[in-house]
Amino acid sequence: MPADDTAAPAPALARARAAADALAVRLTAAGRRLAAPAALPRPPAAAGAWAPAGAGPRPAPGLARRTRTTALRKAAVPRGRPRTRPSGTPGPPRGSGVRGLYERARRAWDRPLTAYYVILGASMLITVLGLVMVYSASIIKALELSLPATYFFRKQFLAAVIGAALLLFASRMPVRLHRALAYPLLVVTVFLMVLVQVPGIGHAVNGNQNWLYLGGPFQLQPSEFGKLALILWGADLLARKQDKRLLTQWKHLLVPLVPVAFLLLGLIMLGGDMGTAIILTAILFGLLWLTGAPTRLFAGVLGVAAVIGVVLIRGSANRMARVACLGATDPGPGDACWQAVHGIYALASGGWFGSGLGASVEKWGQLPEPHTDFIFAITGEELGLAGTLSVLALFAALGYAGIRVAGRTEDPFVRYAAGGVTTWITAQAVVNIGAVLGLLPIAGVPLPLFSYGGSALLPTMFAVGLLIAFARDEPAAKAALAGREPRFGGRTGVSWMSMRRRVKKRPSGER
Repeated sequence: MPADDTAAPAPALARARAAADALAVRLTAAGRRLAAPAALPRPPAAAGAWAPAGAGPRPAPGLARRTRTTALRKAAVPRGRPRTRPSGTPGPPRGSGVRGLYERARRAWDRPLTAYYVILGASMLITVLGLVMVYSASIIKALELSLPATYFFRKQFLAAVIGAALLLFASRMPVRLHRALAYPLLVVTVFLMVLVQVPGIGHAVNGNQNWLYLGGPFQLQPSEFGKLALILWGADLLARKQDKRLLTQWKHLLVPLVPVAFLLLGLIMLGGDMGTAIILTAILFGLLWLTGAPTRLFAGVLGVAAVIGVVLIRGSANRMARVACLGATDPGPGDACWQAVHGIYALASGGWFGSGLGASVEKWGQLPEPHTDFIFAITGEELGLAGTLSVLALFAALGYAGIRVAGRTEDPFVRYAAGGVTTWITAQAVVNIGAVLGLLPIAGVPLPLFSYGGSALLPTMFAVGLLIAFARDEPAAKAALAGREPRFGGRTGVSWMSMRRRVKKRPSGER
C-alpha cells in the first residue's frame, strides 16, 4: 500500500510548517518592539518580497535603519531652536543680529543705483523741508514789512520750481556738455561780479555789495554762481592736465587754477562778503586735495589763505565782533552778540520734539534773519532735536553719496567735479550750522537747499543735478537703468504690463 505510506507524513509536515511560521511571527514582532519606536510608521514592503503569513508587509533592507536614525536626529534637535556650534555654545540664527543688519546694509549700499537714489532723495527731502520751514519762519518777517504772509514762501517756491528744472536738465546732460559749459560760465560770472562793483548798478544788502537788481522783487547774487563756475572750470582744467601727465609739476598744478580763484576771491571781498569767500577757498582746497597735491604745497597755500583771512578779519570791526561772539551766552554790551545768543535760545527751547510748526517764539522779532542764515535755529525750536538731527542726517547722506561718486569713477573730470560739488555743499552746511551752534563765527552763508534765497538755491540745485548725472554715468548704473527701461517693439525689453499678462497665477500648493 504505497499510497498510504506516501500520504501519511503530510499532516505532520503541515503542522511543523505552521508552527515555524507562528514562531517567526512572534520573533519578528518582538524584534520590532525592541528596535523601533512605537510611533514610527511601518514602511511599505518591497514588491515581490516574501513575508510570513500574518506578519504584514516587510520593510525594504536598510529603510527601517535610516528612518530610525532620522527620527532620532529630529528628536535630538527640536524645531525652532538654534543649532549648537562645535564648541557647544548656541549661536544666533543666520542673518540676524547686528552683523546680519550690517551685511544687509553693506550689500544694499554696494548696489549700482544706491548713490543715484540717495542723492536724488536726500536733495529733494532737504528742499521740501526747507520750503516748509521758510514758510513757517518768514510769516512774521513778511507781516513786519507790510507784505503778504506768503511773500517769501512764494518767491522761494518759484525758485525751487526753476531749480528743479535746472536739476533735471543737468542730470540729463552728457559729461562733454558739462565740460563745454565751463569756460562760458566762468566768463559770464566774472563779468557779472565786476558789474556788481560799478556804482549805480550794484546793490548792497546788509553791508555787502554783491547784488544785481533784475527788476521788481527779483535780484541776483553773482558770487553764488562763482562757486559753480570755479568747480566746472577747475575740474576741466585739471582733467586736461592729468591726461597730459602735467599735474606732477607744481607750476601746472597751481597755474592758472590758483590765480583765477584769487581773482574770484578778490571780487567777492571787494563787496565785503567774507562768508562766500570762505566757501570758495574750501572749494579750491578740495580741488587741490583731489589732485593729490603734496603736503608741503597744500600746507603752503593753506598758510597763505590763513594769513590773508586774519588780516581781513582784523581790518573790519564787524568781523572782529563776530569772532568775539564765539561761545557767547549773553548778548553783551550794546547787544553785540544778540543774534548768536538768540540762536542758542531757539535751539535750547525746542527740546526733543520741538514746540510744533509755526509755534516759534524767537521769530517774533527776537532772532534776526530767521528765514535765511538762522533758519536752522527755527527748525530746532519748532521740530526739536529730532528735526535738526534729521537735517544733519540728510546732509551726511548727500555728502557720503557724493564721495562715493567721486571715488568710483575713472573719468578725472567727473572725479574733480563731483568732489568739488560735495566739498561746496558740505563745507557750507558746516559753516552755517556751526555759526548757529555758536562754534564758528557768523559768516552770513545760507544753508544749502534749505535757507531762503533764490540766488543760492538755483546754482546748488544745478550742482546736485551734476552729481545725479555722474551717478547715472557709472557703467554698472547705466546697465541697471537700461534693464529697467521698457523697450516697446523689441525682444530685449518687456513692460511691466506684458509681464503681468504672461505670468499666470498658480495654485497655492503648486511649485
